[in-house]
Amino acid sequence: MLWRFWSKIASMGDGFSDVISRVWSATGMDDEAEAPLDELTTTGPRAVLSSAFDVTGLATATVAAATLAAARLLAARRAAPSLAVTVDSKAASAAFAAEGLFAPAGWAAPPLWDPIAGNYRATDGWIRLHTNYARHRAAVERVLGANDRDTAQAAVQSRYAEEIESAVIDAGGAAAVMHGRAQWLSSPPGAATAEASPVVVTERSSSGSDRLLNGGALPFDGVRVLDLTRVIAGPVATKFLAGYGADVLRIDPPGFEEVLSLLPETTLGKRTTALDLTAPADRAIFEELLAGADVLVAGLRADALPGLGYDDQTLTRLNPELTIASLDAYGWDGPWRNRRGFDSLVQMSCGIAADGAAAIGRNQPTPLPVQALDHATGWLLATAITRALTRKLTASSIARLHASLIGTANLLYSLPRPTERPAQPDPEDFPFEDTDTAWGPARRVSLPGRIDGVRLHWAHQAGPLNRHPATWTQQ
Repeated sequence: MLWRFWSKIASMGDGFSDVISRVWSATGMDDEAEAPLDELTTTGPRAVLSSAFDVTGLATATVAAATLAAARLLAARRAAPSLAVTVDSKAASAAFAAEGLFAPAGWAAPPLWDPIAGNYRATDGWIRLHTNYARHRAAVERVLGANDRDTAQAAVQSRYAEEIESAVIDAGGAAAVMHGRAQWLSSPPGAATAEASPVVVTERSSSGSDRLLNGGALPFDGVRVLDLTRVIAGPVATKFLAGYGADVLRIDPPGFEEVLSLLPETTLGKRTTALDLTAPADRAIFEELLAGADVLVAGLRADALPGLGYDDQTLTRLNPELTIASLDAYGWDGPWRNRRGFDSLVQMSCGIAADGAAAIGRNQPTPLPVQALDHATGWLLATAITRALTRKLTASSIARLHASLIGTANLLYSLPRPTERPAQPDPEDFPFEDTDTAWGPARRVSLPGRIDGVRLHWAHQAGPLNRHPATWTQQ
């Protein structure tokens, strides 16, 4: 259990060492070494993002863990000493706000939020409606009989929050009532996930594939990754892999419409294609891709991929050497394991938004200053995938990884609360770089974390979905 690791670690001092140790422990096997802090230098202030929670620590630690893991994988592939890693807290914090800081040059990106999405006051409390996907907005419109924010508020205020939540979920939408932490932990879904780790790792023996031997200039050179993820968390993980050399192929259903404002960040470095996994011809292509993959990352609800005929046993039969990584919102146990969820909804459900409000005496939901559960889960999963690949090479093991936003929320709750809250950071203090996208030039936040002597490489510019053939780059 995650708590067993954390009980061994002293309370946090002024630096990042303790939280990095917690993150490292939460992304590997029990018998693995402690975090290699002697290989890491952290720079920047201890608090960057203003919050009742240690969001700066979470950002810096998860970036540090992933970058350390990448440096160690590169060392194992080269049979050489691990290179030093540097992580700046401002750069890590900026990465957690990347989608909001992305700045088109001479063109306009769509807004991050649908107009109806947001927090609403019901008769007995607060509820958040998530309407960024058209089908989720349609569900809210059917339940509330509203098609704009004003009419939605008028409909919500005369009804009970949990009644609205249930109706929206039953209609195929996404919503969450604001709960206090104690209320959440005493509920069936909260009790079922109270000790959920951000990542659960299980291993089995490998046949000893040598595909990871003789690494190139980047940690993931030659590594093939199938990306079945959406929104932020999963794409953050696969973006990290892509930046350090992996051939990442994102697969979506034909006609799938992602939140357009996210694509300039979440498709960077990747190829994108479309396959209908209910159609025999496309299933055959998918299975051929699976057979040649090293890693599969899925960001679907718990039973979605098995429901398509691809449970763990089938995936392993198709590729015995495949590292399988999955993430969901509300965890892998309990009554909400298949519930539609997003970062902002999990924050409402598990107590974060309520505790944020209580910390400043506010009478409305006060979430984290960034989508920290999403971003942290992405970096945590990237760490676990990278460490799994290293163990595949050094210990002949194959890993199965399960991550969740609710597990990351538990990690955040385990961290000591900040004693001081800094002023809101000036975005101009963050590291930016110029970039080209399929839509035009832009300025984006740099990927944080540096490995000495290793340069990131983005093989593909960001762009729309379904732009590439459903094949691996090197056949």
